[in-house]
Amino acid sequence: MQTYDRLVTVFGGSGFVGRHVVRALAKRGFRIRVAVRRPDLAGHLQPLGAVGQIHAVQANLRYPDSVRQAVMGSEIVINCVGILFETGRQKFDSVQARGAATVAKAAAEAGARLIHLSAIGADADSTALYARTKAAGEAAVLSEVPDAVILRPSIVFGPEDDFFNRFAGMAQMSPVLPLVGGGETRFQPVFVGDVAQAVMAAVDGQTKPGAVYELGGPAVKSFRDLLEFVLATIQRKRLLVSLPFGVARLQAKILQLLPKPMLTEDQVELLRADNVVSEAAKAEGRTLEGLGIQPQSVEAVVPTYLWRFRRQGQFTESTR
Repeated sequence: MQTYDRLVTVFGGSGFVGRHVVRALAKRGFRIRVAVRRPDLAGHLQPLGAVGQIHAVQANLRYPDSVRQAVMGSEIVINCVGILFETGRQKFDSVQARGAATVAKAAAEAGARLIHLSAIGADADSTALYARTKAAGEAAVLSEVPDAVILRPSIVFGPEDDFFNRFAGMAQMSPVLPLVGGGETRFQPVFVGDVAQAVMAAVDGQTKPGAVYELGGPAVKSFRDLLEFVLATIQRKRLLVSLPFGVARLQAKILQLLPKPMLTEDQVELLRADNVVSEAAKAEGRTLEGLGIQPQSVEAVVPTYLWRFRRQGQFTESTR
């Protein structure tokens, strides 16, 4: 019988990226403690491992004592927590800046290695609060744990993603899709499974201590390119309308009032900057390829889950 004597605590393990990290850890035989705000909603993680291998515990980054309890006895701590918009008491600063600092301090006190997931675009001088708090979180992590490994993915895609699924869903209902800023912003979408493999490389010590890795897929694509790909994949014709940043901000003022906003003012600000792997990261091998991981393409993966947005779903005749 296999024994699970190496404990890893994963904060945000029930989320989109987190669950893929948990799956990768389980396959490698780690004992996994998943720290989440609502353990009762993390039952979907249990089938990812053997009986007793994955255990969910309650922890909230706004409460340091709960974080310390979750980290206790861990060899490795992985922080996957992040939010795309603010709601209630879940604010960018409390989650991505001060929350990251809380996790890092707890890991340092426990003598655990730390792997922190941030985002390409993290920038202390950004006009977007999301990007500024991501940068603040990175700074706090390296201050508390200088040899921590930071992973910055571009837009992450996979079956549960909030990008391709969102726009495919919009295309089902709306005859028009907006191209904020003219659709010129560039992205380097990365497959969630590849991000999980990068985390495992850090777990295995293949990364440089204290380094920041930038994770992007094999191709750089504009916002327009991605929306055109979505429409071609779900076989729907929709009008792509350029939306100047100023107009987009005005619309976002209203849309961000929805329970799950379609667009926020902060997201509009994020779209002013490209979201791609830097030349410095490429030169220094701080990329997926530098870790020996061959990234999956959007074309190879996204159609396998966007088919449900076609008019007849999986029974729609392919035109490609």
